[in-house]
Amino acid sequence: MIPEPDILVVGAGLGGVAAALAACRAGRTVVLTEETDWIGGQLTSQAVPPDEHPWVEQFGTTASYRRLREGIRAYYRQWYPMRSEALALTDLNPGAGRVSKLCHEPRVALTVLEAMLAPHRAAGRLTLLTEHRAVAAESDNDVIRAVTLENLRTGDRDTVTARYVIDATETGELLELGGVEHAIGAEARGEFDEPHAPEQAQPLNQQGITVCFALSHHEGENHTVDRPTDYDFWRSYRPDFWPGPLLGFQAPDPRSLESVPRTFVPNPDNDPLAVSADQSADAGDKELWSFRRILARGMHRPGAFGSDITLVNWPLNDYWLKPLIGAGAEVSAQAVAEARQLSLSLLYWLQTEAPRQDGGTGFPGLRIRPDITGTQDGLAKAPYVRESRRIKAVTTVTEHDVSIDIVGPHGGTRHRDPVGVGSYRIDLHPSTGGDNYIDIGSVPFEIPLGALVPRRVRNLLPAGKNIGTTHITNGCYRLHPVEWNIGEVAGALAAHCLTEGVEPRQVQSEDKRYEAFARLLDRDGVQRRWPDVRGY
Repeated sequence: MIPEPDILVVGAGLGGVAAALAACRAGRTVVLTEETDWIGGQLTSQAVPPDEHPWVEQFGTTASYRRLREGIRAYYRQWYPMRSEALALTDLNPGAGRVSKLCHEPRVALTVLEAMLAPHRAAGRLTLLTEHRAVAAESDNDVIRAVTLENLRTGDRDTVTARYVIDATETGELLELGGVEHAIGAEARGEFDEPHAPEQAQPLNQQGITVCFALSHHEGENHTVDRPTDYDFWRSYRPDFWPGPLLGFQAPDPRSLESVPRTFVPNPDNDPLAVSADQSADAGDKELWSFRRILARGMHRPGAFGSDITLVNWPLNDYWLKPLIGAGAEVSAQAVAEARQLSLSLLYWLQTEAPRQDGGTGFPGLRIRPDITGTQDGLAKAPYVRESRRIKAVTTVTEHDVSIDIVGPHGGTRHRDPVGVGSYRIDLHPSTGGDNYIDIGSVPFEIPLGALVPRRVRNLLPAGKNIGTTHITNGCYRLHPVEWNIGEVAGALAAHCLTEGVEPRQVQSEDKRYEAFARLLDRDGVQRRWPDVRGY
């Protein structure tokens, strides 16, 4: 029997976990559900190392997100056979990947996230239901009254009532189930006058998804997988806007769209302690092995590890042939299945046909790592989802708020109701509408509370990529620390509304109520405004 909570959080990705933590800290009871058997979303079940801004070690995140990051570092320091030089680093980057200052294995993040939730579970404030999915929602008088959950292991269904419901799913599923006004895909240019929006609305034009996987390399061994069913298709597939076959080391530079070669050298000899991860200076995506490396053998005592481990989330395995959202369950399932075949085909191509620097072909010593992803086939438990359904919000964040070309490097909208900060380039991957990368310089931004408040529904809050952004601005609001910040605020807001007997719209619209809520965020270490920093 599922207990009736104060707050139901559907989806235990980063936003969902942060929402549950914030609500539990405020003394509220929470039921937190998760479709897979791992909490953590893009950081764990989707296996994506965190994409973060260049100031992340100094400021620009919430205090609880910093605790997560330091918990990950502490895990490596305590349990891994690290070199003394690595142990001494306060800003330890365990994998020495170039995409982030904190590249690490998914299971380590999972362990730390579970530890963060543990005291609340022990106190009875938090009930965690993994392998549960929302299948229906009941609404009345602009209020979500109940959500029906299906146990994916048994098929049993339970209906949960809660005074507040937080949608922390990867695709904004509750927005559709609950009849909450929302957008999908690309808005028409005329709606918000965004320079990079299409002339006509394209709801099925969505960023591609990626099924990630982890690799190590063992010279002299043969770990070649069976030839994937769809290999012939993916081996010959050449997008119209690509410089060659998708399965190849020539790909567009996201920022310039010029054709640029990628290199692939497993287990390079460079010292991982010398790696600098700063995307404002160098995106780091040209050398594929080191780009998202999550374990660097050179960080550890000699002989501890026979190989690095790298995470494959590359231009070569982005999938955009079918939309994940809005075309029906059958098309969505086909999209995920085809994305999985693309990733398996990339692996097989790397093992058998990829050009090597010595003039040969294929790296049969590449070994896919199911022990890293927690799956039988070695692919991530869930696809990396970059774009969700998005609420029609009181405040919609548009390109005019964040684009460096529009507002200048020190510009950006200063909102009257900031509840957090974030920074990242507007980074849209190739899309199901046939768009190439749309990668635009942006400025450090504030997260307005109005972007978390639906225009009509009174007790549902978004906790991730489903806030009031557009197709364009989702490109800079979709990253790990921003999703955590959004979720933390959603959980804190729901708890605050219960305590004060008010509704989210009142907190957002009335200055005195907003200021009281802002003081709670300040107390909990939620940074709401930026110092003077320059966009990139």
